[in-house]
Amino acid sequence: MSSGPKRQSDFLLWKLPRGFFYVAILMTCAALIPPALIIRARSTPRDSRRIHLIQNMDNQPKYKGQQQNILFRDNRAMRQPVPGTVARSQMVGDTHFHLGTVDGSYATTYPSQVTVDMDLLKRGQERFGIYCLPCHGAIGEGDGPVHNRAMMLLNLAPSVSNGTTWVQPKNLREEAIASQSVGQLFFTISNGKNNMAGYAAQIPVADRWAIVAYVQALQVAGDASNESVPGADSLPEHRIVMDEDVTEAEVDEDKEGNGS
Repeated sequence: MSSGPKRQSDFLLWKLPRGFFYVAILMTCAALIPPALIIRARSTPRDSRRIHLIQNMDNQPKYKGQQQNILFRDNRAMRQPVPGTVARSQMVGDTHFHLGTVDGSYATTYPSQVTVDMDLLKRGQERFGIYCLPCHGAIGEGDGPVHNRAMMLLNLAPSVSNGTTWVQPKNLREEAIASQSVGQLFFTISNGKNNMAGYAAQIPVADRWAIVAYVQALQVAGDASNESVPGADSLPEHRIVMDEDVTEAEVDEDKEGNGS
């Protein structure tokens, strides 16, 4: 039994000219080129600028940091603020708490926001161990690991040290610093002094006061007598042996060994 003639539409696609298929393939490939270029442009890093049709003031003549600008006498593009300029974040009414000063002088007392207790000292000890101990040492004598490392490098051959010099960090327990007021200690921590950089950008105000309290605790502990420390007799004696002491001890041992 015959199923009858097939419909003409079944063979319509195959009766198209062969050139039609070639054109369709070429158009498909051409349509894929723009997406491929966009993907490549977004995924491949380049040194040159990308095409920027709408600027929106994104690219404009300007000077970046540390560039030269011959417009000014010092040829510096980075200009200093006008004297007396105060940033919004730096406008403080309570100079005692934020600056450590009262009426233009260093404060001699802690601000009202600070309560000196064990919690404050523990906080100061923690912050001191992070920011101060590397240079000033665990008990503030200026013998921290940074200083020890610097001294080790200085003791190397001149060709290795390259003539580097080093200034030992201050001993926080010496008289010149122990006699400073709490406001001066706070000011030094905030703004730095000599080779020491300021830590105002890294340490919050309250933590700086905690460090001041702990530094004063170290100063008091360094001058404390045995009677003021319960059980001090049972503690081991900390004695610093100098080279002269070692030499004298060796001489005494030699004399005893020779029977003289």
